[in-house]
Amino acid sequence: MRPAKQLVCFGWEQAMSCLFPVVIFVSLALTKIVQLPFLPRYDWLLIICLLMQILMVRSGLETRDELKVITLFHLIGLALELFKVHMGSWAYPEEGYSKIFGVPLYSGFMYASVASYLCQAWRRLKVELIKWPPFGIVVPLASAIYLNFFTHHYWLDRWILAVLVVIVFWRSWVAYEVNGTWYRMPLALSFVLIGFFIWIAENIATFFSAWEYPNQAEAWSLVHLGKVSSWLLLVIVSFLIVATLKRVKGRNSQD
Repeated sequence: MRPAKQLVCFGWEQAMSCLFPVVIFVSLALTKIVQLPFLPRYDWLLIICLLMQILMVRSGLETRDELKVITLFHLIGLALELFKVHMGSWAYPEEGYSKIFGVPLYSGFMYASVASYLCQAWRRLKVELIKWPPFGIVVPLASAIYLNFFTHHYWLDRWILAVLVVIVFWRSWVAYEVNGTWYRMPLALSFVLIGFFIWIAENIATFFSAWEYPNQAEAWSLVHLGKVSSWLLLVIVSFLIVATLKRVKGRNSQD
């Protein structure tokens, strides 16, 4: 029974770490089904996300340091959204007062929710990194991956980046604690798992019209499985930023 108990405990910690994403998905569903008065749907989603962020900090579910990380991800995500919408990769067809160049401000919270999950899971599972690559390698790699989203494969092909990720993190592991017992898995595997579950979440989000791909303009369809690679790279960037900030903070607290 112990493996089953450990799995339940691990699932519970994961669920608690996903509070912000869950609120976003529930809000997407409810505002799709129920038409709220006075403001367009995108504006209500922004208000809900702002209130949830305030509640997370006021209740102690997120620290102020984690809020700084999440805010950084909001800005990074919003910049990416502005570029991708301009290039026609996807669209936000509904009206909204809080849209900038066709992008509603609530969209940045969808990226911030990934950072929220990482920060929450890191703290709840007491994550430790084993054989983490040097700072001088991690930062350029994360920068190259993020810039690749803007260069549309003209600068570095994603397969090249994937090979670099495998090489850099070949010996890296992530250790975590569940109910007093420590486990570990290859870091690259954790990237793949998180990226796959975000792809599932993306299908749910597009079903509730969070955004719309060109092939979904007439009717909803499953997001192409190839998008997992995009989310995988985004997860890697997110994880590298969070891990780097965590390590820098840890060193500063020891000085």
